[in-house]
Amino acid sequence: MTPIPALLLQSSSASASRAAAAPIYGYIPIIMFFVIAVLLPVALLTLSRLIHRRVYEREKLMPYECGIDPIGDAHERFSVRFYIIAMLFLVFDVEVVFLFPWAIIYDKLALFGLAEMLVFIGILVVGYYYAWRKGALEWA
Repeated sequence: MTPIPALLLQSSSASASRAAAAPIYGYIPIIMFFVIAVLLPVALLTLSRLIHRRVYEREKLMPYECGIDPIGDAHERFSVRFYIIAMLFLVFDVEVVFLFPWAIIYDKLALFGLAEMLVFIGILVVGYYYAWRKGALEWA
């Protein structure tokens, strides 16, 4: 075999192997991001553990309640109303999250999408009004 065709064959096979391996290079930024995302918090937590104060005063060990000295036991029971309000907040918050995808494709949905979302918001308003009238949103 003459040297010129051998070089041509060699370069074409090298370019074919580079073309086959090229898609893997697209994952390098993702791998670098993952490595940084893992190493940065570990490094910062280790650094803070090395340089933090190890002597705590009495005030540091007290429970914090908005700058007011705590009175009574910290393990007292919460009112059921607190949990009801928290659940209502979560329900309405999750329902409002459905507005974002609708807003993204609003131009494709046209009038039908607007009517559907008005029905959805109407159901939310009726539920909110019901909870308000039942007194579920009052603390006392």
